[in-house]
Amino acid sequence: MPATNDRPITEDQRVKDMSEDRSTGGQRSWFDKITQAFAHEPKSREELLALLREASRNGLLDSDALSIVEGAIQVADLQARDIMVPRSQLISLKADMTLQEALPLIVEAAHSRYPVIGDSADEVLGLLLVKDLLPLLARDGQRDLTLRSLLRPAAFVPEFKRLNELLRDFRDNHNHMAIVVDEYGGVAGLVTIEDVLEQIVGDIEDEYDIDDDSWIRQLPNGDYLVKGSTPIDQFNELFDSHFSPEQSETVGQLVTRLFGHLPRRSESTEIGDFRLRVLNADSRRIHLLSLTRLDPQDSPKKA
Repeated sequence: MPATNDRPITEDQRVKDMSEDRSTGGQRSWFDKITQAFAHEPKSREELLALLREASRNGLLDSDALSIVEGAIQVADLQARDIMVPRSQLISLKADMTLQEALPLIVEAAHSRYPVIGDSADEVLGLLLVKDLLPLLARDGQRDLTLRSLLRPAAFVPEFKRLNELLRDFRDNHNHMAIVVDEYGGVAGLVTIEDVLEQIVGDIEDEYDIDDDSWIRQLPNGDYLVKGSTPIDQFNELFDSHFSPEQSETVGQLVTRLFGHLPRRSESTEIGDFRLRVLNADSRRIHLLSLTRLDPQDSPKKA
């Protein structure tokens, strides 16, 4: 066993260590290796990750803990634009809408926060929190109020903002959502604190997720949410497609095969009549995708 300090190992100490290794099934040996590695500090992030993965393979770190550590280490490499909901998929409300006019859209989309815009999509005036509407719904005559009077300030971040910095901003400013802007100041997309946390801890179930007993859910804008675990046979049946279940058993496997690697969030590809974009994935598999039909005249048999 390598020494953990500058003093040479005596023969008595070597015999003692070997005895302890046999009595613990080698577990002490792996603990010493980790201790030694951290005492001398890994020379790179890759060395650190390799050490942690080896510890996981030997039962010193469970897979969930390893996944969280990997996510926390790798999150600094990602930027807001890597995980944002792109502008084309944003559901915004007009500032001059009355509460009566906005309610059907709010109920249909089932989000908890909405960007509120002025004359164009690039003019984000603030955010509407659905919880702010609840007291008004119980009062007579309040449904004619415009959304402009209910706005909260919106946070704006550049699309190249790193996720570790963004998470710190969310925490310090008590924000849950930020508008992502491009280099010209135009709206590029939207990012939430949940989006950042999911890069670390994996998928967090929320009101946008698909029910456990469903594979696919249609969105108000006509796109679809598709679970990565959707069987190809089920997908073919719903969309009248003809992908081979022998090559890929699930939609996630199909998309991974098309990329030739496990894609990161926001990577997209086209196949047949579909454009598929990764919404959520970890280091092992794709969890959720968005699907856009390139021919909007075609509709699935049942979503």
